[in-house]
Amino acid sequence: MEDVNLGNVVIQPMEHHKRLGHCFTRPAYRRGNKPTAVKAYTINDESQHLLVFGVPSLKLDKELSKRFSKYGPVKSVKRVQYPDVEPFTEVFHIQYLSLSNARFAKKKLDDMSFYGGILHICYAPELESIEETRNKLNHRRKQVLLKLYKMQREQNIE
Repeated sequence: MEDVNLGNVVIQPMEHHKRLGHCFTRPAYRRGNKPTAVKAYTINDESQHLLVFGVPSLKLDKELSKRFSKYGPVKSVKRVQYPDVEPFTEVFHIQYLSLSNARFAKKKLDDMSFYGGILHICYAPELESIEETRNKLNHRRKQVLLKLYKMQREQNIE
């Protein structure tokens, strides 16, 4: 893993960076124990790049890196400049080696408390290189073909 970088990279605010409110219109049988927002992701929306909002400005770089490393190998952790940030908080860019690890970390750590702040985590596909996007789409294509092959075999058995 790379060290934490105090980069001067400025991230432009985008619509998918905003936190969505919880959905309270679900039928009772669809509600879980924890209220969640309704958001469906396509493969283009997901990314191994995550933006983490709400990290208190207490020089928690190493702690943040340790927390995210629990969910898979992290390629880099960088502090970034974001124009519309809450006072006394920072925004970090975290890049995982694989999309599945980033997906798992987002699911587990979004809306969790971290040193007194509530983390908001969103995918940042705009930070992907062309090669990363190509690899992601090829990997997904292989997964879909494998799933279709398995379904076809199951139908032939029956």
